[in-house]
Amino acid sequence: MGKAMFYHLTRDPVEVTAATLLTRALATGWRVALRGGDMAVLERLDAQLWLGAKDSFLPHGLAGGPHDADQPILLTAAATAPNRPACVMAVERAEVDAAEVAGLERLWILFDGQDDAAVAHARTQWTAMTAAGVQAEYWSQDGGAWAKKAQSG
Repeated sequence: MGKAMFYHLTRDPVEVTAATLLTRALATGWRVALRGGDMAVLERLDAQLWLGAKDSFLPHGLAGGPHDADQPILLTAAATAPNRPACVMAVERAEVDAAEVAGLERLWILFDGQDDAAVAHARTQWTAMTAAGVQAEYWSQDGGAWAKKAQSG
C-alpha cells in the first residue's frame, strides 16, 4: 500500500513544489498522473513545466492526446490515467479516494496555505485517508525548508 503525503504550500507556488516532486518520481522510475480540478489549471501547469531549464526537462503531456499511455507524467482531470501511474499528484483541490492509494507508491496532495478553502479541503482529505487506514504524512514549509509536522498510524 502506498502513502498519502500532504504538502502545505506556504512559500513556494505549486509549480515549484510539483517540479521538485516530479523530478524525484522520474528519478525513481515512477510514472505520475498529475490531477487537477479543471483543464485551465492543467494548462497553466503544462506551460510552467515547459519553461524549466533544458537540463531539468520533465517529459509530460496533457491528457487527450494520442500518446497518453506513453507519458511519464500525464496532466489530467480524470480519476484514472492511461499511463499506469505509480504516483498521483493532486493539485487545486482535485478529488482523490483512499481506495486508490492501495495501488500507488505515493499520493501527493499539494495545497495552497493562503487559500482557506484549499486548507479546509485538504483537512477533509486527511480525515478521509486516515479514517480509511491510509498511512499519511503532513509536510509544511518552515522558513524555506520542508518539515514533517504530522504522521498517521
